[in-house]
Amino acid sequence: MDSDNNNNIASRHLFRMAQLSALPREKALKNGLRSLDDAELIAILLGTGIRGKNVIDLANEILKSKDGHLSELAHLSVKDMTGMFTGIGSSKALSLLAAVELGRRAAHDAAVLESSRRVVNSSSVCYDLLRHKLQDLDHEEFWVLLLNNSLKRITELRVSEGASNFTVVEVKKIIKAMIDNGANHVVLYHNHPSGKLRPSPQDDSLTRKIAEAAKLFDFKVIDHIIICNSGFYSYSDNGRL
Repeated sequence: MDSDNNNNIASRHLFRMAQLSALPREKALKNGLRSLDDAELIAILLGTGIRGKNVIDLANEILKSKDGHLSELAHLSVKDMTGMFTGIGSSKALSLLAAVELGRRAAHDAAVLESSRRVVNSSSVCYDLLRHKLQDLDHEEFWVLLLNNSLKRITELRVSEGASNFTVVEVKKIIKAMIDNGANHVVLYHNHPSGKLRPSPQDDSLTRKIAEAAKLFDFKVIDHIIICNSGFYSYSDNGRL
């Protein structure tokens, strides 16, 4: 009898968990994805809960670990997630983090589409256009945004990728990219994983070299943006170009 009772309890528990897993899906199908809160969206990605915890509670636990900030999940790796949350395997972690990355890319794509209609004439516009490429990285990268004579976007390119505190940049590679793409102006970008916004002496030297090389071809560097998770630094805004 005890065995039967235990089996019945386990069956009811599994049935209840299945019901909870289905609720966000049913709500989304009926009212659309925008009707779901963050935990419900995460629950759909996770699919099911784990032993002793339904999928909604699990989703809320993940959110609570980052004080409810979805953007902070972008800092986690699959290894981080499987270590932080008991019962979450690599498959669930990968599904969730893939969705976070897709959201980041969608946001950047929207910025790129918008940029085709915007004149890139301020540091804040420059920052908005490429911040999604450079925030949250644990290593330095150097990018350029190529603009036409009307200061509208042609394309953006990653010039180099380096270590946690430096990256090697070939000036001639930037000039060649401008020539190949018919650009007249360029915005320089790199990130500081350390979180320090102020440029280093090496940053200053590189900026001067690129600006001087561009001038020889009647090109113009209109800004150099340093990006951190906390914001950005603009050479132009600080009168350093």
